[in-house]
Amino acid sequence: MAAANQNLKYLRKLRGWTQEEFALKIGIKRSLLGAYEEERAEPNYEVLERVSDLFKVSIDDLLRRDLSETKGSYIARRRQLKMVAETNVIHFVPVKAAAGYLNGYADPEFLDELNTFTLPMLSSGTYRAFEITGDSMLPTPSGSVIIGEKVNSLEDVKNNQACIVLSRTEGVVYKRIVKNNRNKNKLMLVSDNPGFQPYQVSAEDILEIWSAQLVISKISQLQRWDVSNLASLVSNLQDQVNNLKKKMN
Repeated sequence: MAAANQNLKYLRKLRGWTQEEFALKIGIKRSLLGAYEEERAEPNYEVLERVSDLFKVSIDDLLRRDLSETKGSYIARRRQLKMVAETNVIHFVPVKAAAGYLNGYADPEFLDELNTFTLPMLSSGTYRAFEITGDSMLPTPSGSVIIGEKVNSLEDVKNNQACIVLSRTEGVVYKRIVKNNRNKNKLMLVSDNPGFQPYQVSAEDILEIWSAQLVISKISQLQRWDVSNLASLVSNLQDQVNNLKKKMN
């Protein structure tokens, strides 16, 4: 059953999972998965059935075909893209759930109650969607949905990057993050709309950061901006950021 063993390893790596993550998904111990991948044991029918359901691949293909050999074909590439999309299940946090998210962001049961969707254009990663309200991030209109990719460390956040920030003090907000060069424990949250004043938060109060990747807005919500308005907005924002940097340095 060498083909099945090789296919388990190939499919796991295709999704970018560790052995621990994959073993958890198919309900076995990591050590047993290691034995399968190293061909020291043969996966039983129950395991193959779970893998078949997870990857939408027939058990016959798992047993008889080397799935990695077809990676150059168009159909295989389409299948791989679909597999990646299915791993990027995006939980949607609407405005009405934002308060509860502060307490349930790490609770699997809370997250399971949220609606989910997938987007095929996203690369493999961990994503979440947040509905925003208010005019602080204009021209992004109130009611837009921000698709954010999980940022695991503050060090990975680029200066002036637009992010969804979850903090103990402010809850869920959509802002640009400006780092403090003198005090690593302080971050400035800045609005795209210069009519809103920036404010500081402590790094220790931040629970999650999601780097904004996509914005979904209704056509009816979008505003028309002429070139002069846009130039003025960008200029004001640049002045605001430059002033902040001078104060921090």
